[in-house]
Amino acid sequence: MGDQTNEQPVLKQTPLHALHIALGARMVPFAGYDMPVQYPAGVMKEHLHTRAAAGLFDVSHMGQVLVKATSGTYADAALALETLVPVDILGLKEGRQRYGFFTADNGGILDDLMIANRGDHLFVVVNASCKEADIAHMREHLTGCEIVALEDRALLALQGPRAEGVLADLCADVAAMKFMDVREVPLLGVTCIVSRSGYSGEDGFEISVPASHAEALAKALLSHPDCEAIGLGARDSLRLEAGLCLYGNDIDTTTSPIEAALEWAIQKVRRPGGARAGGYPGAVRIEEDLLSGPVRRRVGLRPEGKAPVRAHAGLFAEESSASPIGEVTSGTFGPTAEGPVAMGYVPPSLSEPGSRVFAEVRGKYLPMTVTALPFITPTYKR
Repeated sequence: MGDQTNEQPVLKQTPLHALHIALGARMVPFAGYDMPVQYPAGVMKEHLHTRAAAGLFDVSHMGQVLVKATSGTYADAALALETLVPVDILGLKEGRQRYGFFTADNGGILDDLMIANRGDHLFVVVNASCKEADIAHMREHLTGCEIVALEDRALLALQGPRAEGVLADLCADVAAMKFMDVREVPLLGVTCIVSRSGYSGEDGFEISVPASHAEALAKALLSHPDCEAIGLGARDSLRLEAGLCLYGNDIDTTTSPIEAALEWAIQKVRRPGGARAGGYPGAVRIEEDLLSGPVRRRVGLRPEGKAPVRAHAGLFAEESSASPIGEVTSGTFGPTAEGPVAMGYVPPSLSEPGSRVFAEVRGKYLPMTVTALPFITPTYKR
């Protein structure tokens, strides 16, 4: 036998890696990248700063992909992508984007993603942990389309109620953008693709910038007194308070979009009876869930007391029950909610707000109340 080594795989670095180190970030492995989990201020202060002012996140680990039909027409690219997602892409207006998900043959979710109409092509942003598989999935199935992974771009998320003011200092035109608008914006003399979106529950922007200009742009944004660097720790607590799913935790190949309470992302034209119903992987199960109801539902959960209930805790209908009825998929302390917050799956009979369930934590059964999502009031600019 040859010598065994315990070498860890080399982590990839984003174009902002040196800046994170200079800012004193605590770095952790995440989806194959060396990423900042927090800065010296700490997760709690970073979270509250984003809710009060503006936070800058490095999300360059995510995948940025162009989908262009060889015919050169948007409609052909849109209809091709509709064979992989139960979302209305054809009806998406130019300069707009929407949330969607790749579905599996069993009706589960392969990944969730953002899809933008950029005129003659689609601009797609996918999760870091799934991007290689997603790109391979598109290349295999989107016949008549060119799939281009943008390896030379960074992605920044500027989030919070003062995000508009911070970005407008560099380009006043962004103030006119509405939630889910996408456009080319000149920032520091470089053309960027900017969407008015994000994953914090706050108003904000996501900025695709050439990698060579990412650090200069980040520094310019951080020079604004309202803007601070925010790590993955606060990004997680912000998205959970906003009731937003994390792929691999709250949604995966075992959960249908309807179980995950994501049916709002399936437009009428793609539902049973719609003009372009079906035609995507897992349509039979997803349409059955839409028509008859799923066997479980993702819900918000508020534990009693101050202690968070973490992912994978079993959920029970009774304090003395031996058989779990579901499990927690995400849980943390919500700084804005001023208490622990969680999400998980329960049977439909226990999915109404006000229902009580019990989570098993270290052998004890802790009462939890099913709560409407989100836990905070979003501030999107519609």
